Amino acid sequence: MDDRKNATAQKFTAAPWQDYELLDCGNKLKLERFGKTLLIRPEQQAIWLPAQPLAEWKKQAHFYFDHQGAKGGKWVTLKKNPAQWTIAYDRLSLVFRLELTRFKHVGLFPEQRVNWDYIYDSVKKMNLSQPKVLNLFAYTGASSLAARAAGAEVYHVDSIKQVVSWANENQQLSQLADIRWVVEDALSFAQKEVKRGKKYHGIIMDPPSFGLGKNAEKWKLEEKINELFQLSASLLDTKAHFFVANTYSLGFSASVMQNCMSDFFSMENLESGELHLACKTGKNIPLGHLLRFRKYQF
Repeated sequence: MDDRKNATAQKFTAAPWQDYELLDCGNKLKLERFGKTLLIRPEQQAIWLPAQPLAEWKKQAHFYFDHQGAKGGKWVTLKKNPAQWTIAYDRLSLVFRLELTRFKHVGLFPEQRVNWDYIYDSVKKMNLSQPKVLNLFAYTGASSLAARAAGAEVYHVDSIKQVVSWANENQQLSQLADIRWVVEDALSFAQKEVKRGKKYHGIIMDPPSFGLGKNAEKWKLEEKINELFQLSASLLDTKAHFFVANTYSLGFSASVMQNCMSDFFSMENLESGELHLACKTGKNIPLGHLLRFRKYQF
């Protein structure tokens, strides 16, 4: 039996920190505190009953997201509060600008805390002068900042110019510099890097389940995931590397992802399982599947 293909499933739980806390969740909603700002946002996974009714949440919260279909929704102001603000992640001295977007997001995914720490620690443990890290589908850059704070040369790739600009703002707020910004389709960039013979000591990816490319081409993760893994395997340095793949797709289990990965990676030291966000009530929310591994050999 190949143990690489049968790693024990784990739970990776992101705990609260000084500027973030999940206070309650249920009825497909969650009550969160980002700094001093309290938000009520949709959460499809939270189908259980909350500790407090929505009416009690609304007495506390500053904003409530009113979902209105595929085109997003609108934020309802419950208490006077700025629509933009900053919070810090103290362990890595990172600062993020948050704002209320029409798709319920605020520019940060707190459950990814477990990966920020893993990325930072992986870069540090390599003990290289400046390891190269590639962040695909990089959004507003929290993982890029974690790698850069640890001393890596970081390539941040996202096809949306506005979110890359947002990531650059976060870099400046965090008093970091020199992240290499790439506004391009992540898969296309990876294909080009393979042709150029490039190598990276770390690769991070959090691909969407579906969407549209820059030229309205349809993106489906199940059609692209094998190529993404194959390209990543070609791009990883063989002696020292780490790899982090996170997906938020209800149709994909960690076992499905693991089976796909096993075709292209040796997957030594593989960690595989569900990514959870800790809630004050004890009813933690599962928010996707995580697979990661790292290797140091000199």
